[in-house]
Amino acid sequence: MHVTLATGNQGKLLELHALLHPLGITLTAQAELGIGEVPETGLSFIENALIKARHAAAQSKGPAIADDSGLCVDALDGAPGIYSARYAGPHANDTENNARLIHNLSDIENRAARFVCVLVYLRAADDPIPIIASSEWHGRIVDEAAGINGFGYDPHFYLDALGCTSAQLPPGKKNAISHRGLACASLRLKLKNLIIPA
Repeated sequence: MHVTLATGNQGKLLELHALLHPLGITLTAQAELGIGEVPETGLSFIENALIKARHAAAQSKGPAIADDSGLCVDALDGAPGIYSARYAGPHANDTENNARLIHNLSDIENRAARFVCVLVYLRAADDPIPIIASSEWHGRIVDEAAGINGFGYDPHFYLDALGCTSAQLPPGKKNAISHRGLACASLRLKLKNLIIPA
């Protein structure tokens, strides 16, 4: 089954493809279909995921999945939160976002943080019963980046239980325990209860 993924982020596409492929779902990024991004005007991860999923489903005229995820830091009152991808500005890259995060945490001892992921699946743009799955992944922020895997804030997201950052985990391990991996596992269970046409 072909489903449009409402993102232009290649990291998310690769992770979600690996997680959903066993279910027989082939994801195509909306950019590959010529579908542009839609303004994320919601005030929560769920609202933004719904906005993106409805836009992708309407433009592709088929099912769509949207992911809205981000990093929430306790000492920053949940920031960067829904603004994680544009924390340092509307066109900021990962390096710039990470630099702003570390700057804003200077002299702050409490570095507790969590990644949040919300996934929304729509059968069609006007689907009145969206399938929603979410999860969190707890860790803390460290000043020094480490690791070459992952993307976004992964090099600064430290997991005490594993003694490494998210970016130091092999992709398979990360997919098994991350916020996106756990949300995807939940989504897979919900999708198995649907009759999905071939």
